[in-house]
Amino acid sequence: MKILASSLHILTLHNRLPFRYGIATMTAVPHLFLRVLLEVDGQKQWGIAADSLAPKWFTKNPQSSFRDEIDEMLAVIRAACDYAQEAGEQATVFDLWQATYQRQKERAASTPHPPLLWGFGVSLVERALIDAFCRARRLPFADALRSNPRDNPLGIRLDAIHPELAGQTPGELLPEKPLDRVIVRHTIGLIDPLTDDEIAPADRQTDGLPHSLTANIDAYGLTHFKLKIGGDVTADRARLAAIARLLDERGSDYTFTLDGNEQYRCVADFRVLWEELTADPALAPFLARLLFVEQPLHRDVALSAETAAALLAWDERPPLIIDESDATLDSARIALNSGYVGTSHKNCKGVFKGIANACLIRHRQRQQPDKKYILSCEDLSNVGPVALLQDLAVVASLGIGHAERNGHHYFAGLAHLPTEFQAAMLAAHGDLYRPHTTPDGRTFPSLAVGEGQVDVASVVAAPFGLAAPLDPTVFPEASEWSFASLGLRD
Repeated sequence: MKILASSLHILTLHNRLPFRYGIATMTAVPHLFLRVLLEVDGQKQWGIAADSLAPKWFTKNPQSSFRDEIDEMLAVIRAACDYAQEAGEQATVFDLWQATYQRQKERAASTPHPPLLWGFGVSLVERALIDAFCRARRLPFADALRSNPRDNPLGIRLDAIHPELAGQTPGELLPEKPLDRVIVRHTIGLIDPLTDDEIAPADRQTDGLPHSLTANIDAYGLTHFKLKIGGDVTADRARLAAIARLLDERGSDYTFTLDGNEQYRCVADFRVLWEELTADPALAPFLARLLFVEQPLHRDVALSAETAAALLAWDERPPLIIDESDATLDSARIALNSGYVGTSHKNCKGVFKGIANACLIRHRQRQQPDKKYILSCEDLSNVGPVALLQDLAVVASLGIGHAERNGHHYFAGLAHLPTEFQAAMLAAHGDLYRPHTTPDGRTFPSLAVGEGQVDVASVVAAPFGLAAPLDPTVFPEASEWSFASLGLRD
């Protein structure tokens, strides 16, 4: 197989609600589509991938402008496309991904681009390749992973990522079949209102979708939550106490995770917060529902030898996982050896890497059944029609039971798409989306969350999440897209 051509197209998205995470607040974002033309055994097949070019996540650099960050993201995506095409014929999708990854890694050595950023470019190519391959072979993604324990259509070599997995295949380590439903873990952002009373009149939404936390619980039957903390002990403690009271008053059987957003530069500082929280008797029942804490330490220190020593010496530490620190192929392995219990999966960090990490965690769990290991799924406001569905296809195939979901909350369903795209999505994925009509009569598909879950049966039956291929050439080519369309200052 080999790549014959590629193209990039951008659709501007505007949030229905601002989304604050870490040092950034998103109100509008470019959503990029990548198409690649793959030749597989003489057959030509287009594949697609998509993702939002989110500010301040890949670098967390407070000095750079959003315009500059978009330019950097586009640069690494274009470079990955070029390297994939230059790689020529390769035996498998995994081989083509590996050749592209290695060239991008070598290129990045002479740039200031960190691995999380340049790896993003490779991940988009990787996803489009998988999509094209699965379409060419008429093979759902889950079957491409596990047709049987020794059949490996994608050509994945786990030991190329984690040497201790030599001789094993994904089919031997992953669940026998994908999930058909995934629990929605709802994000409670740092500026999100908890009740309708907290929403200023000027900020009230008119689209008929829920806004406050209580409204979302009522609308979707939510049971799993992700709470963001900001690094200020007093403010974080007060915020968590308010959320605990609200959830307890509603009488629901809930669980939650905490997202540290890289707010801490050393274990000692995070430990101050944790020990203050656990010392509060009023929070004890609430903290008993905690599943894990995600990436409290800044990526510059999270996997250092000093951090590992401090974590391993802290016997009463909560379950910790990495997210932004999962930037290279060996990051999860380093984390597991450093006192963390796992990592997160995001397609933007790499599908094959996520598969290998899932297999590594399953392998170690078999070796140490009494020890806690976690593979979570975190989400950067992922939206359809492509990115969300490919993300859910991987989540279901890896057996991740609950996933952070933001996109349907911070964006108005699929209202951003042309009407023919909306109709195609409802026809192909009527289990995942349902028609939503606004008070003023507009209709668009919105995510069908019921009893806190989404049905992904149509997603796992599709080649790679998306049953109906969509043509992104209706959107501007990346070279013609205008930053001004975001309505933001530089």
